[in-house]
Amino acid sequence: MSLAIGAGLNAYYDLGLNIRDIAALTYRGRRSGIGIGVFEQGGLVVDGGRGVNTITPPVLSRLPVPDDWRFILVFDERGQGLHGQQEIQAFAALPPFSQLEAARLCYLLLMQGLPALAEHDLKQFGDVISQLQKSVGEHFAIAQGGVFASPEVADAMRWFEQQGAFAIGQTSWGPTGFCAVANQDLAESLVAQAKAKFSAIDKLSFVIASVRNDGGSVVKS
Repeated sequence: MSLAIGAGLNAYYDLGLNIRDIAALTYRGRRSGIGIGVFEQGGLVVDGGRGVNTITPPVLSRLPVPDDWRFILVFDERGQGLHGQQEIQAFAALPPFSQLEAARLCYLLLMQGLPALAEHDLKQFGDVISQLQKSVGEHFAIAQGGVFASPEVADAMRWFEQQGAFAIGQTSWGPTGFCAVANQDLAESLVAQAKAKFSAIDKLSFVIASVRNDGGSVVKS
């Protein structure tokens, strides 16, 4: 939202700023550069993280996502993931992430995940994403109550995985879960089944999202 408002003001007043300038002015990218990277370029981005002198975290790799892939989002409207001061406190309380596990995940991403995406191999790509999400979720479990912040979302994600969905995970601190399937028809079929199966949970909702391989844009009217 900050980048969108900044981009709109930049265009309206013809300030000549780029997305990185806007991110710095709106205090984005203090922890992650992913939001900046996808607003800037779209597609899948690999964030370089923060260094001592980093202003906005750099994008190390960017690849387009196949247009026919669909992502199913599972929302739990009863809560919101950790953010702001709560997030800062949670990170301060968590133990250091294992260097060996970080190395394993980096290997999976570089040697399997990105090549699979480049070759449009959803199964292999999804397996890597699921492993990344499980590892990070287990590390954050002490702060959010489990691998998923919402037990109901966790149940839904297990069900989607059983139905053959790939790339099972949670967005940031949640509680939103996500998974990927090969096309729109399959996504619509699974969401229809999920709505029926989880109809007793009235605060659980499902959205099908397509990919965007371009950055944010300002349309003048």
